[in-house]
Amino acid sequence: MSLEKTIEFVGKIIANVEKAVSGKREAVELVLTGLMARSHVLIEDVPGIGKTTLAMAVARSIGARFNRIQMTSDLLPSDIVGGLVFNPKDQDFEVRWGPVDGNIILCDEINRATPKTQSALLECMAESRVTIDRQTLRLEDPFMVIATQNPLEYEGCYILGESQKDRFIISFKMGYPSAEHELAILKGHTDVRAGADNIEPVVTLEEAIFLQNQTALVKVSDQVLGYIMKIVEATRNDSRVTVGVSPRGSILLKMAACAIALIRGRDYVIFDDVKYLAPFVLSHRIQIASDRYYDNALPENIIKDCLAKIPVAV
Repeated sequence: MSLEKTIEFVGKIIANVEKAVSGKREAVELVLTGLMARSHVLIEDVPGIGKTTLAMAVARSIGARFNRIQMTSDLLPSDIVGGLVFNPKDQDFEVRWGPVDGNIILCDEINRATPKTQSALLECMAESRVTIDRQTLRLEDPFMVIATQNPLEYEGCYILGESQKDRFIISFKMGYPSAEHELAILKGHTDVRAGADNIEPVVTLEEAIFLQNQTALVKVSDQVLGYIMKIVEATRNDSRVTVGVSPRGSILLKMAACAIALIRGRDYVIFDDVKYLAPFVLSHRIQIASDRYYDNALPENIIKDCLAKIPVAV
């Protein structure tokens, strides 16, 4: 493993993204974690705090093909993956692939789309491919969906299905910037458009794939794997939980920990990596009891309670 080269690439990307997204280092690292782990990221928060800018800045920093899909209630699955279009020259139908054909896809306000439309993303997120009329398009590496989600109490929002949420390795809230950083944002903006236009690539797509390959080589000890298993089992035994974390959740927690270890300059995972990421990776994977369903803070608190009960073995 070329750890020095990995640290160099990660540092370049983070510094470049922070030119457009000020004071949000954790959010930048979490999105980069999703990219390096070959998975997808869900960001839930109110409009106007930089979610779109963050996605655009990450895409521009690695020279990726970036497509944005504005999810609305009248959007159809074909508006995402594409469909059959009649070609008058050949007098036949041909497949036209949709905006999902890219490297980084921003699904803005994903929960404004109907469940039928949301489901169009499942195949490409799980298998990096799209199938239309028996024709299959293999999506090129790297491929990542960054979805933003409005709070459920906002008007016109649908609940994301469990299978849809399970495709995202990480879910987090960006939160408002500090007063200091918001003042800097005010000074640096003369309009309200996304502020990533001045971002230039600092690594190539091949180097981004290199980071993904290096993430797969990060060492994870049996003790750390056992710690992950104890956390997962604790969610399944919690009385407030009706469905605990699945095996996919434990795999994704391991992958995310490998990515954050590299971001922090190590080629091995430690217990603190798992402990830090567990709320971001596992909270959206558990189903809580129906009488507590609308307690938005409960899933994250359950994961933190499970972490507090599990001793870290040395």
